[in-house]
Amino acid sequence: MEASTAPRTGCLLDENTFTENFMNQIRARKTYLCYKVEILDGDAWVPLDENKGFVHNKGANQPGQPCHAELYFLDRIRSWNLDRGLHYRLTCFISWTPCHTCAQNLATFLGENSHVSLRIFASRIYSLPGYGAGLRTLQAAGAQIAIMTSKEFEHCWETFVDHQGRPFQPWDDLEVVSQHLCEKLQAILQTQQN
Repeated sequence: MEASTAPRTGCLLDENTFTENFMNQIRARKTYLCYKVEILDGDAWVPLDENKGFVHNKGANQPGQPCHAELYFLDRIRSWNLDRGLHYRLTCFISWTPCHTCAQNLATFLGENSHVSLRIFASRIYSLPGYGAGLRTLQAAGAQIAIMTSKEFEHCWETFVDHQGRPFQPWDDLEVVSQHLCEKLQAILQTQQN
């Protein structure tokens, strides 16, 4: 794949898809995961633009087996055959925090690939039973997990959305909801398992 300074238009989300799936105040039905890869060069992280894009889950109402976005992402990472002699940083912007199983799979991947670090910025938190334990396992494996703020939403808009030159327009109460979710995530990550 040829390197470029920006992803091709076909590899970008349209504005409505981004807003409908990342707006932190509504319950989107799909999970979208936008990702970028950087390589450590001295003291600086250098983007690998050929390894940038997005994936989304495949639901039960679609042909074939359902699959979570995180599992598609792991398949994509493995297909790159990242050089074990170099250090990579994967940054994901995801519309929902990973479920317990996906968090476990990501943690296992990190345990098997010490040359890879992972940062996850989530728009929303899944709050089903067991999901908190999965996030704590993922954090214990070295992943950094945080809630998206206007800074991350704007970065996603600029990097992964076919915005036609329009600037990101934060929705009402974006920061209020982000702050609430940040506090909730910190409580989840600090909870001791019994």
